[in-house]
Amino acid sequence: MSDQAKRDRFRQAYQGQPAWDLRRPQKPYIEMADQVTGSVLDAGCGTGDNGLYFAQRGQPVVGIDFVEFPLAEAQRKARELGVDAEFLQMDALHLASWDRRFDSVIDCGLFHVLSDDDRRAYVAGLAHVILAAGRLFLMCFSDRQPPGPGPRRISQEEIRAAFADGWTIESITPSRFEPNPESAEQYADGGPQAWFAVIRRGV
Repeated sequence: MSDQAKRDRFRQAYQGQPAWDLRRPQKPYIEMADQVTGSVLDAGCGTGDNGLYFAQRGQPVVGIDFVEFPLAEAQRKARELGVDAEFLQMDALHLASWDRRFDSVIDCGLFHVLSDDDRRAYVAGLAHVILAAGRLFLMCFSDRQPPGPGPRRISQEEIRAAFADGWTIESITPSRFEPNPESAEQYADGGPQAWFAVIRRGV
C-alpha cells in the first residue's frame, strides 16, 4: 500500500468513530505510568489520548502522526486540558533523520500496521531518537486474537526479532485493547488481544 493510500485510509476512518480512538489512555499505560519517565514521544499519536495522559503528569510530550485531522483534535484536547504538549505532522518512518531525542517512546497501535520493510525503518528510527537506556512501551495486536477485523496479528517472536540488535526486551505481557464503544467495528470478550512490551535501548 502506498503512503498516499495509507493516509487516505486513515483519513476516511476518522470521518467516523475509529475503534482505536478510545478518548482516554489505554489501561496498560496508566498501569505502567511510573516507568514512562522523562520526555515522551507518542509515535502514531492519533488524537493524543495516551500522550496527553503523560503531559498531565507534567512530562514533556511530543506526539507525531502522518494524518492531519487527529493532530488538530489532539491540539484541541491539549488546550482544553490546559497542558503543554506538542503535536506534529510527521511520518514515523522518518525518525532516523530527526534531531530530537526522548527518554521514553510510547507506541499504541502503530507497530502492527507496518509492513516488514517499514517495520525495519521504524525500529532504526526509534534507535536514533531514544536516548541510551531509554524505553519503548509498545502495545500491538497479538497473534492470540482470532482472525477477523483489525490489523495484522503480531507474535512475541516477531517483536523479539524486530528488536534483536541493540535492544533489551524487558517484558512482553498479554493485554487487551479497549475499543471505542461507539465504533461500528466491535470486538467481543473485552476487546482485541494485545501484547504490551517494554523494550530498553541498549544491551
